[in-house]
Amino acid sequence: MKHLSKSAMLAALLASAFGAMPAAYAEEAAAAPAAAPASPHTLSTNIGFFTDYTFRGISYTKERGAVQGGIDYSHSSGFYLGVWGTNVNNEALYGNTVEVDVYGGYLRPLTDNLSVNVGFLQFYYPDSNHPGAGTANKGGSPNTTELNAALTYKYFTLKHSYAVTNFFGINDRLLGDGDSRGSGYTELNFNYKLPVADLNLALHVGRQTVHNYSQANYTDWLVGVNKDFSIVGTTGWNAGLNYTTTNASDSWYVDAKGWETGNDRLIGYIKRTF
Repeated sequence: MKHLSKSAMLAALLASAFGAMPAAYAEEAAAAPAAAPASPHTLSTNIGFFTDYTFRGISYTKERGAVQGGIDYSHSSGFYLGVWGTNVNNEALYGNTVEVDVYGGYLRPLTDNLSVNVGFLQFYYPDSNHPGAGTANKGGSPNTTELNAALTYKYFTLKHSYAVTNFFGINDRLLGDGDSRGSGYTELNFNYKLPVADLNLALHVGRQTVHNYSQANYTDWLVGVNKDFSIVGTTGWNAGLNYTTTNASDSWYVDAKGWETGNDRLIGYIKRTF
């Protein structure tokens, strides 16, 4: 009887121990730290090499090439902020050689296919602060501030930008026709991945109006293809080819040496986002 009692007792203890193991493991798992939640902050950088810097169809580097790059921050709430820079030809904008843009805004999805984006864009030209910058407009500044709003539906984006300052230094001190605040740019963009070689198709049309200077109004068009790819295991690469043209006045959109900046051109580029 004593032997049976000891055996029964041992069996009961073993059963109790093994039966408690899952609960112990569960408690241990619960005590272990959970995986860290995804950060709401995103930071990326980019750099690219272009055969020309063309802004709204107007060349700022006379097809002599441009190195461009920037830093972008975004928050999961939809807010974003960025800074971007490029070289410019000193005959294009009152002797400037550098352009720095600061931008930000708020992007909000409305449905699975529809989103709205509101923001600002500040164009800044450091060389304009140098004495004598811009012989035709001494004391003036091409620094420009725009507010913008865009609506994106699937592959289409409709955007309008509104200048709350003089538009790239155009004012009554330059031509006597008044200031250019209230100038606007309306554009429609189409981006679509083609079923051929994973190419992306880009189509664009835009209309620039310059307040008080109707002779400076024009329309620009662009058609291009580009491709995302990797190099030796590194991702984030993109290369493309764009054809752009405008109906801009050759007597208005011309640099200090008579080079017409609104003519059609073919632009190639390669860039990488990190």
